[in-house]
Amino acid sequence: MFENLSDRLSSALKNISGRGRLTEDNIKETLREVRMALLEADVALPVVRDFVASVKERAVGQEVSKSLTPGQVFIKIVQQELERAMGKGNESLDLAAQPPAVIMMAGLQGAGKTTSVAKLSKFLKTREKKSVLVVSADVYRPAAIKQLETLASEVEVEFFPSDVTQKPVDIATAAIAHAKLKFIDVVIVDTAGRLHVDEAMMDEIKELHAAVNPVETLFVVDAMTGQDAANTAKSFNEALPLTGVVLTKVDGDARGGAALSIRHITGKPIKFLGVGEKTDALEAFHPDRVASRILGMGDVLSLIEEVERGVDKDKALKLASKVKKGGSFDLEDFREQLNQMKNMGGMMSMIEKLPGVGQLPPEALAQVQDGKMTGQMEAIINSMTPGERKRPDIIKGSRKRRIAMGSGTQIQDVNRLLKQFTQMQKMMKKMSGKGGMKKMMRGMSGMLPPGMKMPGR
Repeated sequence: MFENLSDRLSSALKNISGRGRLTEDNIKETLREVRMALLEADVALPVVRDFVASVKERAVGQEVSKSLTPGQVFIKIVQQELERAMGKGNESLDLAAQPPAVIMMAGLQGAGKTTSVAKLSKFLKTREKKSVLVVSADVYRPAAIKQLETLASEVEVEFFPSDVTQKPVDIATAAIAHAKLKFIDVVIVDTAGRLHVDEAMMDEIKELHAAVNPVETLFVVDAMTGQDAANTAKSFNEALPLTGVVLTKVDGDARGGAALSIRHITGKPIKFLGVGEKTDALEAFHPDRVASRILGMGDVLSLIEEVERGVDKDKALKLASKVKKGGSFDLEDFREQLNQMKNMGGMMSMIEKLPGVGQLPPEALAQVQDGKMTGQMEAIINSMTPGERKRPDIIKGSRKRRIAMGSGTQIQDVNRLLKQFTQMQKMMKKMSGKGGMKKMMRGMSGMLPPGMKMPGR
């Protein structure tokens, strides 16, 4: 996420971080590099101007000169200004309304509205414990109605049927009436993709908005369109009273221009980030956490939240109890740990939230990026017999050859897995004693691909 911007800013700030004294000259050079980094990231020019002016004003003032570590304070100012550009903090959905609370989704074609409806409904169901009904008012694309029905079934929320012969207003009002009868908490209305220059289509969505009076009107926009995303959101906001933005395809956006431009240009907060294709790949937007990630400082809070959600606590307690009582951590347990990691979005999702991840070797990151590592490890374990999983010490020459052939891997891959498993086994033993967490962090380096170390180590 925003790798190009992160690399450029980290490089620009590296030279100044150790300075004991900041002068007009060294600030000027660093600010020029910061400005170039933002422009290359396709951040809107007014945002860049405001950002650089604010950083300069604060950096040459008393704030830095009184500090013992001016270089570090300068970086802190850049971080705070990044946060200010994106908004003060997370702005959650305002669902304090007489049920059902209606959420209307608007946006251009291809921005990912229908998928975002499914992601949001799952988010509300699993994290906010709300009952959700979804309905498609897109009468121009029959496939959109079918797509939403399929996705609703997948995330296990109620779908209200509609067809292309109906009017969008009639579809939405019927869905809301149904939700009232069923005491459903939230209704999410998916609308047709439209261009802000298409007056007839904009009149239609205005009419729909007036009829359903939603508590939230969210604009769904593709992050990879850069500052155009902010300009499009602004045009829509002039026709519709938007309450927030859902920025999609953020996982594929190496620049970050949209995230840094939207708030400044529209005055509307980004409320969610779409960070993948899966229905659980939706994150609440926290400006402070995103700013921290852009500057290579990681996002430990989001990582902790992911672990909290993704880990099966009953299984974790069972495993901890087993290890504490002297039971051996075997390959069945190891496979279960890999599955838990997959539930949290895979190893890359976790690693990229760690501080200093930008310093890791590109080839090691690429190996994790494509999911090759976890999939290969699972395939190797699946090719073993139950006896081998329980007693890995019996896996010698001929068994290794058979496992490698069965999993489509090489003997050295099997050896690597067994080595990583042994390190994990030792780590589990250490965790049952004093200072378990510190020992676990040290031991985690054994789980990483060749050439990769834990950041900061």
